[in-house]
Amino acid sequence: MNIKNKGFFFGMFSGFTWAVDTVLIGIVLSKTIFTSTDTVLFLAPLVSTFFHDMLSSLWMMLYMAIRGEFTVPFKKLTTRSGRFVMLGALLGGPIGMTGYVLAVKYLGPSLSASISAVYPAIGAFFAFVILKDRLTIKNWIGLFISILFIFLLGFTGGSPSPSYILGFSFILLCIFGWGMECVILAYGMKDDEISPEQALQIRQLVSAVTYGILILPIFNAYPLVGEVFKSSELFLIAGVAFSGTASYVFYYKAIYTLGPTRAMALNISYAAWAIFLSFLILHTPITAKVLFFSIMILVGSVITVANQDELKWMNLFRNRKTA
Repeated sequence: MNIKNKGFFFGMFSGFTWAVDTVLIGIVLSKTIFTSTDTVLFLAPLVSTFFHDMLSSLWMMLYMAIRGEFTVPFKKLTTRSGRFVMLGALLGGPIGMTGYVLAVKYLGPSLSASISAVYPAIGAFFAFVILKDRLTIKNWIGLFISILFIFLLGFTGGSPSPSYILGFSFILLCIFGWGMECVILAYGMKDDEISPEQALQIRQLVSAVTYGILILPIFNAYPLVGEVFKSSELFLIAGVAFSGTASYVFYYKAIYTLGPTRAMALNISYAAWAIFLSFLILHTPITAKVLFFSIMILVGSVITVANQDELKWMNLFRNRKTA
C-alpha cells in the first residue's frame, strides 16, 4: 500500500472510529446506571466524559510506552508548546467534549455527529480572526453553507422541545470548543517542539485531571463515579475510550501523510458513519432531510478548509504532504 492510500485509510478510519465512539456513548448514556434518577441523568454526561478521557489517557500511556516514549509527554508539560496544548485540552475536553456528550444525550448520536462536523469550518474562521489566516471567497461560501444547513437541520418546523433546544445549545458549545482547540494546538505545535502523539497524551491527561479535581467535585459527582467503577459499564466505557483514542491516533497519522486539510476533510466523514451506524445498531430512522442536510454540512466544511487546488477533485490526493 503506497503512502497516499495509507493516508486515505488513516483519515477514513479516524472518522469511522469516532462514529463508533459517538454511537457507543449514546448506548452508555442509556444504561440504567446513568438513568436511575433525575440527579444521575444530569451528572451522567459529565461522569461518562471523565471516564472517557481518563481511560483514553491510559490507552495513550500504553501506546507511548510501546513506542518507548512513556515519560516524554510529561517532560513537555512545562515547555511553551506544552502550555498551549494544555490550553487547547481545556477547550477540546471540558468544553468541547462535554458539549458533545450532552448533545448526544439530548439530540442523539446521528444528529449530534452531523452538526458537530462543521467544527473544521469554524476552526478556519477562528484561524482567520486570531492567526490572520486568509480565507478565499470560496472558503467563506463553504462556511456559510455549513452554518446555513446546521440551522436548517436544527429547525424542526414546529415548537422544539426544551430538550431539543438544550441539545442544540450544547452542540454549538462543542463546535466552539473543538474549533478553538484546533487553532490553539496549531499555534502551540508550530515550532515542532512537541509531536502530535505527545500532544494527544497531554490533551487527554489534562482533560481528565480537570474533570477529576474541578468539575466533578463542583457537582458532587463522585458518588456516581464510585458506582460506575463497580459496574460492568466501566468495560463498555473503556471500549468507547479505546475507539476514541484510535480515532485521534489515526487522525494524526492522516495529518502526517496527507496534510491537515485533507485529513480534516476525511475525518469529518464521522458524521456520515454515525448516521449509518445509528441506523444499523440503534435502528434510528434515516430521513431524506437529515441525510441531505448532513451531506451539505460536510460539503461546506470541506470547501471551507480547502485551497483553490484542493477544490479540484483530481488534485485531492496528489501530494503526500502539504506545508
